[in-house]
Amino acid sequence: MRDYGQFCPIARSSELLAERWTPIIVRNLLNGCRTFNEIRQGAPGISTALLAQRLGALERHGVLVRTVNPSGRGATYELTEMGLALRTVMDAMGQWGAHWLEIEPHHVDPAYVLWATLKLIDVDRIPAQTTVVRFELRDRPAVGYWLILRRPQPELCTRPSGYAEDIVCRTDSTTLIDLHLKRLGYPAAIRDGRVDLIGPPRLTRQFRSWFRTSPFADFIPA
Repeated sequence: MRDYGQFCPIARSSELLAERWTPIIVRNLLNGCRTFNEIRQGAPGISTALLAQRLGALERHGVLVRTVNPSGRGATYELTEMGLALRTVMDAMGQWGAHWLEIEPHHVDPAYVLWATLKLIDVDRIPAQTTVVRFELRDRPAVGYWLILRRPQPELCTRPSGYAEDIVCRTDSTTLIDLHLKRLGYPAAIRDGRVDLIGPPRLTRQFRSWFRTSPFADFIPA
C-alpha cells in the first residue's frame, strides 16, 4: 500500500481506496455481493490472490467484516458503517465518470456487461417462477451466458444450469450498454435488429420491464 506521508485526508483515503481493484470491490459489495466468488464475478480479470489481499486490507482497516460460515468452509463479507459511508464516494465517482469520460472499446468486457445486467434486474417485476434467459452475444459467440431469474437473488451462469431455457436473447455487449445507459430503448433495439428475443410472446413482451437503467444514466451528456 502506498504511503504519501501526508496528514491530508485525501492522501490518507487514497492510500487505501486508490489501490487497483479496491473501488471495484467496494462497488460490488455495495451492489449486494457477499461471497468471494460473487465479488470476483463482478471483477473479471482479478486474480484470487489479489482479491484476497485487497479484502484483507479492507478488513484490517474496518471497512468490512469477514464472517466464516458455520460449516467452516467459505465466508461472507459485509460492509461496516465505515464501508457503507463510501456509497457517496462511489456515487460521486460514477456520476463524474458518466459525465466526463467516454466509453472506449477496451471498456466493453462481455462478462462484466452481463454481470451489470444482472445487477439491474428488478426482482419485483420478474415472474414468480424461475425463468431462464440465455444470452447469445454476437461479440462473444463462443461463450454462453444464462440469467437465472428467481427471487430473491437472480444469478448469472456461464454454463448450462439444468433449467429449461425460456427466452433466448441475441444481442451484443454494446447494445446492452446502450440500453443500460438509456441511450437506446428496447422498442428501437428490437426494431433495428440489435435485440432479437426468442420465446413465448407473453415473456418476450414482459422482458423489457425486468431491467432497470443505470443509476448514472441521467448524468451522461445528451
